[in-house]
Amino acid sequence: MTGEGASKDWPALAYDDWADTAATLHMWTQIVGKIRMVMTPPVNHWWHVPLYVNAVGLTTSPIPVAGRSIEIVFDFLDHQLCLTCSDGRRETVPLRPISVAQFYRETLAALARLGVAPHIWTVPCEVENPIRFEEDETHRSYDADAAQTFWRVLVQADRVMKAYRAGFIGKASPVHFFWGSFDLAVTRFSGRRAPVHPGSPMSPASVSVEAYSHEVSSCGFWPGAPGIAPLFYAYAYAQPAGFEAAEVRPAAAHWDTALGEFVLPYDAVRSASDPDAAVMDFFQSTYEAAADLAGWPRHELER
Repeated sequence: MTGEGASKDWPALAYDDWADTAATLHMWTQIVGKIRMVMTPPVNHWWHVPLYVNAVGLTTSPIPVAGRSIEIVFDFLDHQLCLTCSDGRRETVPLRPISVAQFYRETLAALARLGVAPHIWTVPCEVENPIRFEEDETHRSYDADAAQTFWRVLVQADRVMKAYRAGFIGKASPVHFFWGSFDLAVTRFSGRRAPVHPGSPMSPASVSVEAYSHEVSSCGFWPGAPGIAPLFYAYAYAQPAGFEAAEVRPAAAHWDTALGEFVLPYDAVRSASDPDAAVMDFFQSTYEAAADLAGWPRHELER
């Protein structure tokens, strides 16, 4: 949407306009995310694997390595992958139209020059028909303007999601970017154990059981997929009876049967008179529906 009512702070984003770059960037973030995962001590709910929005792009945060630390950053302002070590050494990999296989080789070579040699499983996660990183010559697009626009949307979503997280004093996740599903998420917990998650075609039980060991109300931003426009989403696990029929806000929000969650189209947020309030209203109303229907002790969990 580029009309008069669209917010200048929330840039236009249509998945089909940058689909090839999105698919390539998805694989690049998986490579960097897997490097972080194998080098970072495991944390509950896979919180040791995501990336985080920062002032120039997406970062791993500091990763411990042999008495030092290393941070890997996708810089979408200068369009480079920056690998910075606490001993003062620094390497960069230019972000430009190259294949996933070449990006994989260049990233590992940069790490080797810093004395780091991680061993990762090179099969992409949560995608159909995965191609091993070292063999992927199919995905090779990089539109710098599109990648930067995507990051600028993440900056806005991250900012509102952090404000939403601040209203909860119970256990809550960081606001983090999961490279498997390619989305920005934040999760509130009731504190109670959840039924064992059965897994899904894209996320096996070995992953889902750890992610959903406890009751959650989760929300986030997803840039979409071929034929699916960008959206904010919200879901609950275990999903309480009647959740999908709950009344949520704003008016543009609705239950998506195919996705199995509430969605709020990104364009509806951009055209709202107060986009921040629209997103916050969506997150809060879906959380209240999940918490009330499941009997969460809200008086103990909220400010």
